[in-house]
Amino acid sequence: MTHMERRALADDLAELSAPQWAQRSLCGAWTVEEVVAHLTAAASISRLRWLRSVLGARFDFDLHNARRLAEQRGATPAETLDRFRAVIDSTTSASSRHVAEWLGEVIVHGQDIRRPLGLAREPTLAATTAVARAYAARNFTVAGRRVIDGLRLEATDGPFTAGTGPLVRGTTIALTMAMAGRAVYCDDLIGPGVPALRERV
Repeated sequence: MTHMERRALADDLAELSAPQWAQRSLCGAWTVEEVVAHLTAAASISRLRWLRSVLGARFDFDLHNARRLAEQRGATPAETLDRFRAVIDSTTSASSRHVAEWLGEVIVHGQDIRRPLGLAREPTLAATTAVARAYAARNFTVAGRRVIDGLRLEATDGPFTAGTGPLVRGTTIALTMAMAGRAVYCDDLIGPGVPALRERV
């Protein structure tokens, strides 16, 4: 599923204009091109090299990510995309938690790119459901479990449910992106639990 979602994202990126590559994504201050370079870095770094990089950055994860991103960003957006295409079928990862790490990276960052650009494609329901379940079960790459503590999440388009408490309903991708800290996706959710979720996000 990870390889399939990377390939779908690469296809979406193929027709972007220069201004679109420079568009700010939903991921902090990163542009679309920087998010793509980050995805390439995540698919290129082994657990040992990741540990060395984090130690070299003195556990400053923003610095670690910035250094690895800079390594994978090309001289042009086309080169950045070529580098991403080269890792589509990579099985390299800093973590053994494949759903939360490999698949979650491309699902969340893919939407970080697509939503600001108005690209309609969404990841498959099966892939998104797997990530939603992983995020709801633990705090790992995102604080999903903490964010939904005391709330009941129900997907309107698939089987995903989690938690107990005031209800939050919406598509699986909207619930997943909210758990990943993307506040704009709270606009796509309904239910008495939404205000609490929005405040936490």
